Amino acid sequence: MTQTVKLDILSDPICPWCYIGKTNLDKALASVPDHPFVIEWHPFQLNPDMPEGGMDRREYLERKFGGKEGAVRAYAPVVEHAEKAGLNIDFEAMKRTPNTLDAHRLIHWAGIEGKQSQVVDALFTAYFVQGRDIGDHEVLADIADSVGMDAAVVLKLLKSDADRDDIRQRDTHSREMGVNSVPTFIVANQHAVPGAQPPELWAQVIGEIMSQLEPSSAE
Repeated sequence: MTQTVKLDILSDPICPWCYIGKTNLDKALASVPDHPFVIEWHPFQLNPDMPEGGMDRREYLERKFGGKEGAVRAYAPVVEHAEKAGLNIDFEAMKRTPNTLDAHRLIHWAGIEGKQSQVVDALFTAYFVQGRDIGDHEVLADIADSVGMDAAVVLKLLKSDADRDDIRQRDTHSREMGVNSVPTFIVANQHAVPGAQPPELWAQVIGEIMSQLEPSSAE
């Protein structure tokens, strides 16, 4: 039996670096089909104090980065690395910055059904490519439906308080452990790899892990 290695990913679906980081990781994993990683996604809200209904994206960016010029400067490297990763982010289409608590609840429920990565992909695409409001319950239910989850059940859960406190507690726990930015990748519960690393680095990490696993799997 092939040994597995846990890869925990702390991420927020409105974080462009998380989108870039997942894309780069996916490229590396695709090049090593027998990679040992078992992936689990964990909640980390970039804006835990965001109003429940979100806010106008332009207002949010200018407030966060001290005006329009500051926002443009802050996003220049995002645009560059997104293009390098082959992503077409439509910044013009993104009108609102949502509160992501409900999106994190959906990711959690998707994990129970073994569909976490599909939902994370769909959330990134909805927000960064289609400009959809991923704080909206109908949008989240539609995303759930697109990966084969029961949209009616998801909608019912979203209208309840199910797992709200759990998501908040997990977010707080990560901060207490020293995580202050995302994406953060934790390999085998011990090695933290911060930031949107290039596929080459992940290929190197995967190669090193597989070479370490070989002796024990050959016993």
